[in-house]
Amino acid sequence: MKKLVTEIDVINLIRSGSRVLIVEDGYIFTPLALDKIKEKKITVVNKSKTKNSNIIRIAIGSDHTGYTVKLLLIEYLQAKNYVVEDVGTFSEESCDYPDFAIAVAKKVLLENVNFGILIDATGIPSAITANKFPGIRATTCYDEFSVKSAREHNNANILVLGAKTLNEEKIKLLVDIWLTTEFAGERHQKRIDKIIELEKKILK
Repeated sequence: MKKLVTEIDVINLIRSGSRVLIVEDGYIFTPLALDKIKEKKITVVNKSKTKNSNIIRIAIGSDHTGYTVKLLLIEYLQAKNYVVEDVGTFSEESCDYPDFAIAVAKKVLLENVNFGILIDATGIPSAITANKFPGIRATTCYDEFSVKSAREHNNANILVLGAKTLNEEKIKLLVDIWLTTEFAGERHQKRIDKIIELEKKILK
């Protein structure tokens, strides 16, 4: 069944704080919707075509302490042609980190994105929250070794960073390593499988 994307749909997307519109084959855009997409520089991603492509989609979220770093990372990643979906927060007004950790974790689990990135003051509380979801492996990383190991050995799917523990250049470096390091598999997969089995037992 075809879905019609209207100008109101685009306006609602903008109000939510996102600048990425995810669609699938068969979606139809009204002329006013196309005008609004062009005017507001909305990135349209066809999920059907990108799921198995080389395009990397990232969900990013932060609390108020990570807001400034989040904006910096979004600009940095978009300049490198990553597709970034911002789930909030959208200001420096005090807010609760679990809300955004939950939002990013859900997008990773639903495979709407390839990876998630979370930022709070230390990187610890958002990781604790995200890891409540079976299938999520959120890791707080603080140097090159920890971030490389998280991807290569642990197949982690959410990177969590501390805005008050790392400077901006270090954060960019860690994100670059995260996104260019692949899971090594083999003996590491056996260990991940044990984690998955543990999650299944807990859910019974």
